[in-house]
Amino acid sequence: MKTRRVTAAVATVLAVSLGAAACGGGNDSKNNNGGGSSGAKDSALNSIVNASSKKGGTVNLEDSDVPDSLDPGNTYYGFVQNFSRLYARTLVTFKPAAGKDGLTVVPDLADSLGKASADAKTWTYHLRSGLKFDDGTPITSKDVKYAVERSNFAPEALSNGPTYFKAYLKGGDKYKGPYKDKKGLDSIETPDDQTIVFHLAKPFADFDYLATFSQTAPVPQAKDDGAKYVQHIVSSGPYKFASYEEGASASLVRNPNWDPKSDPIRKALPDKINVKFKVNPVTVDNDLLADKITADITGAGVQPQTQPKILNGKYAKQTDNSYAGATGYMALNLHVAPFDNVHCRKAVQWALDKQSVIDAMGGSPKGDVATTLLPPSVNGYTKFDSYATAGHKGDVAKAKDELKQCGKPSGFSTTLTARADRPAEVAAATAIQNSLKGAGIKVDIKQFPSGKYFSNFAGVPSYVHQHKLGMMMMAWGADWPTGYGFLDQIIDGSAIKPSGGNNLMELNDPKINKALSDAISNTDSSARTKAWGDIDKMVMDNASVVPLIYRKNLLIRPTSATNVTVTQAYLGMYDYTLLGSSK
Repeated sequence: MKTRRVTAAVATVLAVSLGAAACGGGNDSKNNNGGGSSGAKDSALNSIVNASSKKGGTVNLEDSDVPDSLDPGNTYYGFVQNFSRLYARTLVTFKPAAGKDGLTVVPDLADSLGKASADAKTWTYHLRSGLKFDDGTPITSKDVKYAVERSNFAPEALSNGPTYFKAYLKGGDKYKGPYKDKKGLDSIETPDDQTIVFHLAKPFADFDYLATFSQTAPVPQAKDDGAKYVQHIVSSGPYKFASYEEGASASLVRNPNWDPKSDPIRKALPDKINVKFKVNPVTVDNDLLADKITADITGAGVQPQTQPKILNGKYAKQTDNSYAGATGYMALNLHVAPFDNVHCRKAVQWALDKQSVIDAMGGSPKGDVATTLLPPSVNGYTKFDSYATAGHKGDVAKAKDELKQCGKPSGFSTTLTARADRPAEVAAATAIQNSLKGAGIKVDIKQFPSGKYFSNFAGVPSYVHQHKLGMMMMAWGADWPTGYGFLDQIIDGSAIKPSGGNNLMELNDPKINKALSDAISNTDSSARTKAWGDIDKMVMDNASVVPLIYRKNLLIRPTSATNVTVTQAYLGMYDYTLLGSSK
């Protein structure tokens, strides 16, 4: 996910990374009345802080901007995937739990995980009994089928979400979507109201992870009106919309037709959940510190202005410095000279002082120096450093040797892009500019608005080539926490698009493409896990990606927040299916 836009096998890796981050914390509060201790620093990384079983209260959330959409079928934002589980149940989901248990995929609408054929090309799910929408009508497998069709095959109305289903379902390349083809897609079968069968064109061993996406949340066809559906979403979860004002606010209340007997994973403790949009980000931080709200819904951490205020003072015990399951990196475009030469790319790898980049972004609370594309919390991560230097400060001599080999012994000039409204990213770009000077690499920084960064600028190959944008700042979080869920959309040649692309390097290496395809087709989980690390090494050998930072979020939990725990399944934010309030 574009950190705007997120497993059981990752337990070992995550236990190490979370354990290291959680020193000095980890004790649950056992107060069952919803008040009392807010825990210690980093307690919510691997435990539930201020645990409570008390029903009632109002959870108040704020957002410094707006989501792409609260429509479960039209979103790619990690926080919406997390938040939507309150009103949109999916076939399976990530377990609401602390620490590594939160990366376990469990049944939700379905009564078990998917039943796969031996070749992983056919996946079958059976729905639980007693499922109802908020208007009392039964939820059937046909509602799930329709939800997948509308969210993946109707870009004219719903363009925000990923298109994995379109890429893998048989006939997906030809189907025009339910608004143009009422017959539906033959490769999604619903033999009865409880059963749904997905027929894939090629093996996909990660399908259960794909089924966690909000795109499998049921939508009644009779109530759908495309892009306008967000105004009157029909709920399948414990909460329904009481109000929604686009760009301003949303409010959830209890869904009287939700049956807890059909939903073993949600406790649904709060009576009401309010969200306010377009709140100044520093105001959001101040509201958290003043205990006026329960959480910042985006879960990306406090602003740079707030950081010094909370790190060493009385608020420190209310912070959680969580890994975001994301890597910040610099993409080197393979079609912009001199980065069409691998030695010029390697010159940048060797020359860069990565520690100076981290320092410019705010130091260790913002993350750790990255040496790989895969972050430590993603299944398949392998620790290595192809361009190791003392203290991550770079090696000018090795950089100059690479410059000689690429025919640029005196260095070269290039352009680096960054998002203007992201101060930490601009600061990182400036540090890169200063760092590369020592090797004779002159960098001109061009800033673009984040809202159009991919659709109009960095994600548009024709624009990149025309304006010679050789280097581009980028951050990426896993669509789901496996190597494929992280890598596919940013390194596979098929992800290169005329606009809105995420493969900013325009990496289209046949060996890497084949390795990805072979790995996701392999039903041996240990072999898949090894493959992701091997592919990461192939990308680093290509040298078109310069990893910068394994990103972390510095979160605040107010004293009134109950059942607070970080979920690594959703980019290191708090788990909104558990979150409550004593207010």
